Amino acid sequence: MARRPIPASRHRRDYTMRVHLGAYELRKRGAARYEFRDPYYLAVALSWPWFLLLVLCALLMLNGIFGVLYYVQPGSVANARPGAFADDFFFSIETLATVGYGDLYPASFYGHLIASAEVICGMGVITLITGLSFVRFSRPKPDILYADKAVITKHYGRDTLMIRVANRRLTPLTDASARLTALIAETTPEGQFYRTINALKLSQERHPIFALTWTIRHDLDADSPLYRCDPAQIAALDVRLILTIQAQDPVLAADIHGAYTYGPTDILFGMRYADAVSMDTAGRAVADLERISLVEPESGLTAPELSTAPDSPQLS
Repeated sequence: MARRPIPASRHRRDYTMRVHLGAYELRKRGAARYEFRDPYYLAVALSWPWFLLLVLCALLMLNGIFGVLYYVQPGSVANARPGAFADDFFFSIETLATVGYGDLYPASFYGHLIASAEVICGMGVITLITGLSFVRFSRPKPDILYADKAVITKHYGRDTLMIRVANRRLTPLTDASARLTALIAETTPEGQFYRTINALKLSQERHPIFALTWTIRHDLDADSPLYRCDPAQIAALDVRLILTIQAQDPVLAADIHGAYTYGPTDILFGMRYADAVSMDTAGRAVADLERISLVEPESGLTAPELSTAPDSPQLS
């Protein structure tokens, strides 16, 4: 039988959700803040403080339930003071943890029955908590730094949209790939508003060794949906850029995924990224990640600098 949908009014309400891809807030209506029908996703998606608090509350509640079961049957726990719930509660904690100090122990068939049930339940709970903790620890996290602003500048004489990213890990990422998408607001002749999803062609969408920085470029030619757009048009079209990056972390032997968004005010015209990679005395490339978002007017750019920029792909 198909499960009957739960009415939205039962446990759902409007709330504001901050998207951590940029500085935008999205409001979603008719969604539950915590979806208890999917406890696995909830346990993995929670922040560490909330996860630890949830684990603590679950253990306290479980020990409280078994403590009450011991308490309602006086004499079920040897050496427990009559009417002292604390003794039954602490005996429950010791039983759940399979510690057993010896001063408190089951003293009746009822006590042994409850203690046996608690041990079996405790083994399952501890295993579940250990598994969830391992999943949370083992999730690879992308440590990719994104420039605060995208820039539109001249590159080899062509108008080019650029976004600079950097690898903050000490080890390089391999087989990195990037995708850049533009969301453009449009209104149909019928007066319906929607956003078109436009994939922007990149001049270099893959990077074999992403060690330092990587400047992702899209040529604003006649095939580009942003061809000949000026700041006013970018604002009028409410252009949103979405940059997604996927790479292989050889240390973790796992794929990592990252994403970042840029709004109309985050796209700068006539600016270029200041140099973030330089060469030391030994001829080694050195990246200054504090300069990843630093921009400067493109008027100071000369032709030789275009072909030997330190943050070009051959050095990044």
